Order: sequence, then structure tokens, then C-alpha cells
Amino acid sequence: MSRRAKKAAPTSGAARPTVTVCRGTTAKVPHLDHEAQLTDLRTQLTGVAMVRRTDCLDACERANVIVIQPSAEGRKAGGRPVWLGQVNDPDAAADITAWVKDGGPGLVKPPGILDLYTFSPSRRVRHELED
Repeated sequence: MSRRAKKAAPTSGAARPTVTVCRGTTAKVPHLDHEAQLTDLRTQLTGVAMVRRTDCLDACERANVIVIQPSAEGRKAGGRPVWLGQVNDPDAAADITAWVKDGGPGLVKPPGILDLYTFSPSRRVRHELED
């Protein structure tokens, strides 16, 4: 019998929502301060959601892309990740922040304006993010 400690079983879903931000590039969206957008999301969602940056979500034609994954509670309530593209306006980021603070996917309906940003990525891309 091994003396190594067993790893804890993975939990199903994060306790808090996860906000994944594709860093985007100045070439694709030159008028947006990408670092400021990320910093603002992190500041506004401290203690509410995990905010992480990724180099690519394979949806460059929709830069900047933000994915909101539900909390464990939101997932139990039927929430699924929501993909938002062309989030290049501070007002859109503010709407996202307010929605996530209120509970996010599965717990609270998103503001109607976010329908303009919502899209469905390919199945392959969705599975890569969830892994």
C-alpha cells in the first residue's frame, strides 16, 4: 500500500462563478485598453467571482470574448456557461459585472442588453474551456 496521500475527489463546479477573459489584441480591437478591462473586472468582482485571463478562446472574430461559467449553485439550478463576444464597451463590462454580482448564470437572468453579445461557440471550443 502506498504511503502517498490520496487526492481529494474533484468537486462538481466552482463555489463562485468564473469569468474567463480572452486577452484580445490591440490589432483586433485598437480602441480598447485590454489591461484596464481585465483589471476593472478583477477589481469589481473581487470576492464574488474568479476572474482569469486566457490567451485564446478560438473565437477571434468576436474579440473581446468573455465567458461566464456558473457557480456550483447556479449549475445545480440549470445554469450553463454564457459566451459573450465583442465586449469592447465599458457599459457592456459593467452589465456583465452587475449580473455576476447578482448571481450569474442559473441564478439570475442576464440583463437583456447582453443578448446582443451572446453567441454559441463550436462544441470543440466549449469542451476545451470546460476541461
